[in-house]
Amino acid sequence: MDVKTSLPIVTSAAGAYDDDGHAKRTGNLWSAVAHIITAVIGSGVLSLAWSTSQLGWIGGPVALLCFAIITYVSSSLLSDCYRTPDPVTGKRNYSYMAAVRVNLGKRKTWLAGFLQFLTLYGTSCAYVLTTANSLRAILKANCYHKEGHQAPCGYGDNLYMVMFGVVQIGMSFIPDLHNMVWVSVVAAIMSFTYSFIGLGLGIATVIENGRIMGSITGIPAANIANKLWLVFQALGDIAFAYPYALLLLEIQDTLESTPPENKTMKKASMVAIFMTTFFYLCCGCFGYAAFGNDTPGNLLTGFGFYEPYWLVAFANACIIIHLVGGYQMYSQPIYTAADRWCSRKFPNSVFANKFYRVQAPLFPGYELNLFRFCFRTAYVISTTGIAMLFPYFNQVLGVLGAINFWPLAIYFPVEMYLQQKNIGAWTRKWILLRTFSFACFLVTVMGLVGSIQGIISKKLG
Repeated sequence: MDVKTSLPIVTSAAGAYDDDGHAKRTGNLWSAVAHIITAVIGSGVLSLAWSTSQLGWIGGPVALLCFAIITYVSSSLLSDCYRTPDPVTGKRNYSYMAAVRVNLGKRKTWLAGFLQFLTLYGTSCAYVLTTANSLRAILKANCYHKEGHQAPCGYGDNLYMVMFGVVQIGMSFIPDLHNMVWVSVVAAIMSFTYSFIGLGLGIATVIENGRIMGSITGIPAANIANKLWLVFQALGDIAFAYPYALLLLEIQDTLESTPPENKTMKKASMVAIFMTTFFYLCCGCFGYAAFGNDTPGNLLTGFGFYEPYWLVAFANACIIIHLVGGYQMYSQPIYTAADRWCSRKFPNSVFANKFYRVQAPLFPGYELNLFRFCFRTAYVISTTGIAMLFPYFNQVLGVLGAINFWPLAIYFPVEMYLQQKNIGAWTRKWILLRTFSFACFLVTVMGLVGSIQGIISKKLG
């Protein structure tokens, strides 16, 4: 799937366009850093305290640092694939799928496309689930404040998932990503807001407790097998929080060509990953230090924090607003691919290609397409239904993290780099990259197996 549409060609003035005839790119180091941080920091940060609690005071921080190093290495490899065959003067690849197609051929492009769609779809399901948890948490915060912390403040999930689905059906009328810049800006602001609130509440709780909770080995389990499952699941959750491979080349495509885009992107990745890792360590470690063996799966909805109740409710409201926009960010590439496929497959179909002008009172006019309406509505209903069937926050994030981590963030970047650089088999660099890829494959398998086992246990239990 190549979600990057062709940009208008500018020929009005010398120097107003790039070497490919597209409007001159003006992005720089700091704009790239901002894009990366916005793409990386999301709902995954809420599970890091739980992941740290499973791995313990040594394993948790070490795992976060290792994933940071792995993410930087893979992003460096991928940034060299923006231009082919030469990373400085070659032809541009505007998206992840374009780079796979050029370097690895059509067959692997189909595989990468399937995994990309699966990751996008699964993340949309996770956002439905997370939003329902946050809506329920707001009601619980008010209930605990009024009735006391021991009150049986129980609320279901399904109603709130359906409410979120209804909102997303309306949001899906936005034609494409180019028309939702304001949604992305608001979502990014909300992401930082609730993350900082979670960090601040964790620090305040540690100060209030007067001591650091937790242990070197993490939360004890009934037996070694159960402990291993939880450790594997925690690795999957951390894997969900880090990679941004699917968006890296799109971000790199915004950069000016002097200095070379790959050099700027590598610097931006280093800065952004350093900042993100520091933030993740703070959230994960302070969350574990605050609650120890009682660390909740979701730092802001698991109710370690009760007071100030209004701040907890506000943080969850920020999560909801972020996820309303985040759902669209992950769904719009699928919508765009479906629109293009249907238009190409049925060029003479009125259902697929005709637009009807709709004018509602107090709203601007809208061009309604029947295929878009039906497909996008069915898509939202399906993601809502899947979330209702599997309402397990940490386990779902672990599965998504495992699916995304090795295939999309490690395997394809390594293979493209080997192909583009013509690195021969059994050379030192070839052996290092293959070993790196295989080690990450093992981590993915552990995360996937642990998370699936967690879902099965929850379903049966």
